[in-house]
Amino acid sequence: MSVNESPAGRQPTATYDSPFMKACRREPVPHTPVWFMRQAGRSLPEYRKVREGIPMLESCMRPELVTEITLQPVRRHGVDAAIYFSDIVVPLKAIGLDLDIKPGVGPVVEEPIRTRADLARLRDLTPEDVSYVTEAIGLLTRELGPTPLIGFAGAPFTLASYLVEGGPSRTYENAKAMMYGDPELWADLLDRLADITAAFLKVQIEAGASAVQLFDSWVGALAPADYRRSVMPASVKVFEAVAGYGVPRIHFGVGTGELLGLMGEAGADVVGVDWRVPLDEAARRVGPGKALQGNLDPTVLFASTEAVETKTREVLEAAEGLEGHIFNLGHGVMPSTDPDALTRLVDHVHARTAR
Repeated sequence: MSVNESPAGRQPTATYDSPFMKACRREPVPHTPVWFMRQAGRSLPEYRKVREGIPMLESCMRPELVTEITLQPVRRHGVDAAIYFSDIVVPLKAIGLDLDIKPGVGPVVEEPIRTRADLARLRDLTPEDVSYVTEAIGLLTRELGPTPLIGFAGAPFTLASYLVEGGPSRTYENAKAMMYGDPELWADLLDRLADITAAFLKVQIEAGASAVQLFDSWVGALAPADYRRSVMPASVKVFEAVAGYGVPRIHFGVGTGELLGLMGEAGADVVGVDWRVPLDEAARRVGPGKALQGNLDPTVLFASTEAVETKTREVLEAAEGLEGHIFNLGHGVMPSTDPDALTRLVDHVHARTAR
């Protein structure tokens, strides 16, 4: 099913016709829609209050808490879409891997995946493994009404980088060593992760998510030839697995200026762009037939309101000729960002782009 067809019986008309969904489909919009990666999180005092004393992964498994956290930025900022509150390692935890999210560090895997025998630990994900996701999305869609909910998952490369390294890395030496030194094992690992990721996205879509975003946060560490050969097939598999639902598919990575065309080619309807490449140049690299999302530098929000508005104007001017544009940051909201700066930014974009 094409993203331009209304999936009858799956989405409310009000959601389907929202500015965010229209922009994804490259249709005329009443204003440029806005949402922020990591809009639900540490920048909000109300988030810190409800999460107090609750470990990250546990908070992702409590449907009522997930619902509250997901709704917080919609209430406060008036963004045009909510994004489901979770973490990219949730499906890996759900299939039984021994991992945790350590404060100040990130995901840490007790026993990294390094050999072919280790692949046996990556079993298929079933809807029953993440029943709390289905429950939370049901609660959310009732609360959100016409505001779309974006589901998400980590892309195979980024999940593999955590699993092989055992945690966050700046150089990915173990993951790249496997990719270059044992390409068959690497391909099988990414293929297995593609199946898990696709299953996780399907659960979210079937529960009511209006769109999905695949985060390949660390894939900017690769050269285009390596991406095409060693990563793109798994990403294509994920996008093809959910294509039949007709919901918009967004693809985002950090430092991916050299990969933008390939990331669009992998099957996304919307390509997310970080702050390093202007949107008009990004459009040239991606080519026609795709909407773009982005791409204000998150650190701009620490400057004066006037400076934020100046930089926002630059983003919007670069986006003027695009087939479809969703305003976002070039990466996630930083934890020490003033929430009021985000609210002002949403208001500014809406007012400046009102048609």
